Amino acid sequence: MEKLDAIILGAGAAGLFCAIEAARRGRRVLVIDHAKAPGEKIRISGGGRCNFTNLGIAPDRFLSRNPRFALSALKRYTQWDFIARMDHWGIAWNEKTLGQLFCDGPATQVVDALLRDLAAAGGELWLKTGVAEVRASAAAGGFEVQTDRGLLRASRVVVATGGKSIPKMGASGFGYRIAESFGLPVVETRPGLVPLTFAEQELGWMTPLAGLAVDAVVRCGRAAFDEALLFTHRGLSGPSILQISSYWREGQAISLDLSRGRDLGAFLRQGRAEAPKAALRTVLGGLVPERLARHVEGLIAPLGPMGALSNAVLERTAGLLRDWQLTPVGSEGYRTAEVTLGGVDTDALDARTMEAKAVPGLHFIGEVVDVTGWLGGYNFQWAWSSGWAAGQAI
Repeated sequence: MEKLDAIILGAGAAGLFCAIEAARRGRRVLVIDHAKAPGEKIRISGGGRCNFTNLGIAPDRFLSRNPRFALSALKRYTQWDFIARMDHWGIAWNEKTLGQLFCDGPATQVVDALLRDLAAAGGELWLKTGVAEVRASAAAGGFEVQTDRGLLRASRVVVATGGKSIPKMGASGFGYRIAESFGLPVVETRPGLVPLTFAEQELGWMTPLAGLAVDAVVRCGRAAFDEALLFTHRGLSGPSILQISSYWREGQAISLDLSRGRDLGAFLRQGRAEAPKAALRTVLGGLVPERLARHVEGLIAPLGPMGALSNAVLERTAGLLRDWQLTPVGSEGYRTAEVTLGGVDTDALDARTMEAKAVPGLHFIGEVVDVTGWLGGYNFQWAWSSGWAAGQAI
């Protein structure tokens, strides 16, 4: 049995990028994945256009028990480095809101480019191959990996198996089980960047609003995101909700601010002066969609037209729209979550090499690590950066 320099478990963004970097350094590298196609999350991301990075990469936009852990890899392989790689590949891209970068064409261009680079560097890829066990082996001078195709030996193993999000694509907790089998700590995992769900009493009024989108600042604790919010049959979604879901925990309320920076008290008093015979919902229609305006009017329960409403009623309306407190009962879970929060504890890893401090030769990269970025290309950049860092060390 010929010994490999490195076996990389997982043919996603982090695994493929790591393999390319290591193979370019002359290492004999094999990437293994149980899926029938590589880079499936790349393929479906960004509505099929791959939101491949963000211009605003910064450590405070990543969640972790140690948010500064990601800084080493992110500084050594930056968003600008990956943009240069995209340009080298000849893949056209564009900037959307909030620094988000997308391919002009299909995301499969990125997958194809990664596969070309892997092949050109001499790396090998095995798909539809299950891995039963990874174990240390002194006789092998590193590790033994038991696969569907037989026993493999390598000096190093890189775990790039991702998290639990979107199980229908084959996601599982396998990478965490590998970490635990070597005695490495794993931070509690939970769904991230996921729609939030509500109890029946809230859904009674939310369901009729399903499909309605509004701009809102959504807050939970100290975190706040100013992006679109979407009402659904199960609760709330949209970019601002997905972002805040990573900070929300069961039992906490979230706050919706629909004011869009306006002085709502002054706005409503002006509406009363200009249209005293109008209904509150009509004036609110200048701020929020009509269906939502009707619901807000029902919550305030006004007794007549605008001209009959007191300043106190108008201020109560303004206060509701500035700080609408809602308490989710849960999330849609890993089924629709874009990422997994938590993962292999960064305290157990070397930030420069992504190597386990207590297990030389064993590396963890990408989503399997307790580093989770915001929505908008941050998690792909972590995949590129952490994959690059490990690729320089194996």
